[in-house]
Formats: sequence, structure tokens, C-alpha cells
Amino acid sequence: MTATEPVGSASPETVIAADGPRPAPGATPPPLPLTSRAAAELVGTAALVAVVVGSGIQATELTHDVALQLLANSTATVFGLGVLIALLGPVSGAHFNPAVTLAEWWTARRGGPGVTAREAAVYVPAQIIGGIAGAILADAMFGEPLVKWAGHDRSAGHLLLGEVVATAGLIMLIFGLARTDRLRFAPVAVASYIGAAYWFTSSTSFANPAVTIGRAFTDTFAGIAPASVPAFVAAQLAGAVVGLALVAVIFVREAPGSDQPAA
Repeated sequence: MTATEPVGSASPETVIAADGPRPAPGATPPPLPLTSRAAAELVGTAALVAVVVGSGIQATELTHDVALQLLANSTATVFGLGVLIALLGPVSGAHFNPAVTLAEWWTARRGGPGVTAREAAVYVPAQIIGGIAGAILADAMFGEPLVKWAGHDRSAGHLLLGEVVATAGLIMLIFGLARTDRLRFAPVAVASYIGAAYWFTSSTSFANPAVTIGRAFTDTFAGIAPASVPAFVAAQLAGAVVGLALVAVIFVREAPGSDQPAA
């Protein structure tokens, strides 16, 4: 997600960088230490959950209108997520989401760009720990109990379908941007999609196992009952599979030597 600056002649370092390996779908730059990337994933996921939970608490304190509460919650999430992707994308790829990390690992296993099994094994726990920490931080900022299991049941089948749709769309967006060399639009595109999915999905688009687990630790507007978490996570992982399948069908890689002259 770096821009090319066409000014002056290219230095040898610039030429080497331009000829180097291309970033993975999440723009993961391999030269950085894994500890730095894991820290970015932990902090980024914690900040994302703090934004989601904190804005939810603030909204319920400011108004009793549920529509306005959701509008405030979704707006804060859009801006917060966009900033976090722009800031931490060059460090870790700004996954903040085990579904994205596992999807990248799968594409790497099949010869595409992505994270290794070792990197995924570090990223996913960091994201989950960050999600829990972010919920606790939000509760602390608003004087809520630091850990109180959510009582908001979200086990209905139509909500699970909403999670499949939300996660499939997210995966298709991220990997579609990668396949079409448009990852520079990821901060705006991903944040905008999540903001829209707040409103067009029945589940308000968690679309993220780490965020789901973190939100079980807060009995506030954004919470989810612990009993609802396993089914939500399963639906999100199913959505990731659907999303990868859609990418494979829609964004077909062109075979070498298959270029056709323009009509």
C-alpha cells in the first residue's frame, strides 16, 4: 500500500525495492521482524475493539434511540478502522482478524502470497489477546466493570447467516483488491465495507473471530453472550471459505502468455 513517486531518476535502492517480492494480500512486508508484526496485530486489534466497544458505550449514554446508537457505533468504527489500516498496514498487513490471517495462510499453501504457518500461529493469538484487551480497556475508560460477560444473546440462525455474508464479502474485498493490484485503496475500501455491513447484515457485521471473542468480555451495547461466540466464529470461518471461493471464481489469474491484442 505504498505509492510510487515518479520524480527524478530512480536510485539503485528504489530499483531493488521495485523489483523485490510483492506484498501479500494483507500487504505483509517480510523484512520486518515477526515480533514487530505480532505487536502491530495485537495493538491494532485492541484499538479496533476499543473503538467498537467504547463508541457503543458512549452512544448508549448519549441517546436512547437505537438507530442513532448504531449510527454512532458504525461511524466511529469506519474512521477508526481506516486509520488503523493506514497506520499499521505497512508493518503487519493490518489483518486484525484471524479469518484474514488464515485465508492468507491458505493462499500461501497453494502457491500464492500470504503468511506462513509460523506467522499465522503468532498472528492469531496476538489478535485474540488484543481483542480481549481492547474490550477491557474500553470498559475501564467508561467506568464499567473491567470484565463482565455479555448477556446479549446472538444465537439466532439469521444472525449466523449475516456473519457468513459479512465475512465472505470482507475476504472477497481484500483478496480481490490484491488480485487487481489495488491494495492502496484498502484503508478506505475495507473501512467503508464494514460500515455498510453494520447496516445491511442482520448481525451488524462482526466478521472477525478476535473481535467476537473480545466483545464477549463486555456487557455493553457491543457485547455478545459467550454462549453465542462458538457459532459466530464458525459462521465467520465458513464465510472466509465462501469468500476465497468467490475470489477464485471471479478474480481469475491470467495464465502466462495468454495476453490478447486489444480490439
